[in-house]
Amino acid sequence: MSLNKEQVQELIQAARRVSGNSYSPYSGFKVGAALLGKSGRIYSGCNFENAAFGAGTCAERVALGAAVSAGEREFIALAVCGGDTPITPCGICRQALSEFGAMEVYCAALKGEETQKYSLLELLPQGFKLEV
Repeated sequence: MSLNKEQVQELIQAARRVSGNSYSPYSGFKVGAALLGKSGRIYSGCNFENAAFGAGTCAERVALGAAVSAGEREFIALAVCGGDTPITPCGICRQALSEFGAMEVYCAALKGEETQKYSLLELLPQGFKLEV
């Protein structure tokens, strides 16, 4: 399912809003993510850091955790926003999202109009799959 321009903007704005809650005292790099569930609900998350660097978490996985905690398991799209130019999810986030199927990924900066659109498969063409 492809989103229309208004839906994309709504998702990006949700990601930008939540980026303001980022706890990023070490990098100063605020990131927000918004995940659109098949239910139509938007789940958002921001990154948070920790002095023990591995204890922090990316915005995309925070949004995914919120969605999964609410019982959502199918997703249509993700928006991720950070920095001065559009950013893409990191490899760990790409892998985590891949467990929940194909989705569109909209990448943007914290300000401006430029948006890049990818499919999750484009971003993670050979993701790890556990055969159950």
